[in-house]
Amino acid sequence: MKIKSFLLIILFFAISKIHISFADEAKMTKGLEIFNETAGCAACHVLKAAGSEGNIGPNLDTVAGLNYDSVMDIVTHGLGVMPAFGEDEILTKEEIDIVSFYVANSVGK
Repeated sequence: MKIKSFLLIILFFAISKIHISFADEAKMTKGLEIFNETAGCAACHVLKAAGSEGNIGPNLDTVAGLNYDSVMDIVTHGLGVMPAFGEDEILTKEEIDIVSFYVANSVGK
């Protein structure tokens, strides 16, 4: 009986990991679309994973300390000449979440 319970726990864990992996993959795909098309981030920023070669904003692959929270804050509120995509309602909160997740998980790759 203990073995069956143990195996069920392992099976549940494996299935949940697969679900998270598919969800993250879908979020990354949508994030790439927002980065390159909807928000047009690629016009200003270099991000190797996105195939972008912009030369106005910083090269995101070399900015130290970029993580989900910092990207979310900058995309929402803007920085320097970069518009405030959240405050100006250029992107929805969900789109900002998705593109922030994408950038944070793509830098340096």
